[in-house]
Amino acid sequence: MNRVFIKTYGCQMNERDSEAVAAMLRARGYRIVADENDCDILLLNTCSVRDAAEQKAIGKAGYVQQRKKKQPDFILGILGCMAQNRGAELLDRLPDVDLIVGTQKFHQVPGYLDNLRAARAAGVPLPEAIVDIAEEAGSQNTIRDHLLAQDFAPAGESGEEVAPQVSAFVSIQQGCNMDCAFCIVPKTRGDERSRPMDEIVAECRALAERGVREITLLGQIVTSYGRRDYIHTDGVSPFVQLLDRVHAIEGIERIRFTSPHPRGFKEDLVAAYGRLPKLCGYVHLPMQSGSNRILRAMNRPYTRERYREIVDALRAVRPDMYFSTDVIVGFPGETEEDFQQTRELFEAVNYDMAYVFKYSIRTGTPAATLPDQVPEEVKEARNQTLLGLLEKNSIRRNATLLGTVEEVLVDGPDKTGRRFTGRTRGNRVAIFDANPRLIGQLVPLKIDRTTVSTLYGELVLAGVEGPGWRVQRQTPLSASVSRL
Repeated sequence: MNRVFIKTYGCQMNERDSEAVAAMLRARGYRIVADENDCDILLLNTCSVRDAAEQKAIGKAGYVQQRKKKQPDFILGILGCMAQNRGAELLDRLPDVDLIVGTQKFHQVPGYLDNLRAARAAGVPLPEAIVDIAEEAGSQNTIRDHLLAQDFAPAGESGEEVAPQVSAFVSIQQGCNMDCAFCIVPKTRGDERSRPMDEIVAECRALAERGVREITLLGQIVTSYGRRDYIHTDGVSPFVQLLDRVHAIEGIERIRFTSPHPRGFKEDLVAAYGRLPKLCGYVHLPMQSGSNRILRAMNRPYTRERYREIVDALRAVRPDMYFSTDVIVGFPGETEEDFQQTRELFEAVNYDMAYVFKYSIRTGTPAATLPDQVPEEVKEARNQTLLGLLEKNSIRRNATLLGTVEEVLVDGPDKTGRRFTGRTRGNRVAIFDANPRLIGQLVPLKIDRTTVSTLYGELVLAGVEGPGWRVQRQTPLSASVSRL
């Protein structure tokens, strides 16, 4: 009765939290399973950014409760942002939940599950769920354990070969002090807290030794990393100092980060894209709105003009830079003129990817009580307008890659199991034929077909056109290829 399945909702931070919990549970003797139908313990790691995300998790928990009628010892837990936001109130709708753990208590999950299982084995009645949403100093330092694919046996649960994991998330900072009017994150994640730089570097080095080639640094406002803990050295921020140290790690070939704030893109970070080859030319730069009036109402400390300056500065350093963004349509008081300004900036930046959200009221945030709430049908129309622009942008940008050779990090088999998948430096998904021995290698891929979100091509393992590629062996589909 120790089989655990963790279902994750929401962002990459939540994915990383779930992975850390899984690693801690496995170290305690629990078995992590790939199918929720095979588990004795189901943990839902939840999101609170939008009401729809909370309702989805609540609906799932309500459905899963029925398993207790057939499995009296079945354990259901709710973790993360919704647990932090709602706490014991969740028990009014979900009385059969056994465990509610907030965002600063993930490391307590193994102990709480031990207690629940021991009590049930002893026949001790449990009058109510365990609820822990208290703050805990130093909790940001507990998200450090990794459960990689290569930590499992060579053959997985199904008996099939498990491909090694070549990319990993590393949490460097948690919490947020920005107080954007629409956002519940400061309530669910707490105040801004950074991990020690030496510990982060050691974690990245250990991952490299285990075969990881790409690191994504994570934080609520990742560019604010260490601003209260480390000094700026010669105008270089603590975050850029961290990028320099991770860049120096042997075995790490690519570095990404998310999610930043526009105010973090000072001269030192922009310049880093020109001097750090491992830092991928892909930037997630949340815009939220292209209207200065709405940006002020959102409590976003920049203007549309400053935002465009950042984009232009980054493209001056790397002309082929890829951009993604977050945009909220229908913020309270957003007029048609405000939206047109957002649309204009959206078109001007020419995003390759975007997350477009319809404004959702989050109780407890300043925006929840603002007048002039925008009708749902207007939000939907504006949402569709931006999504249509995004589709055209993506098709156009991908079409420019036809016939070119792109560097791809081979991740492993695609969903069909017949071909392989990887990502370009610009974060585009690519599908191609390859040999399993190329997993974890940086290879040149000649693009011969594109869709809105995916590139298709053939590996170029001999006679590569253009400077910079080293072909170490030229046997088809088995060569080892790297950049000089």
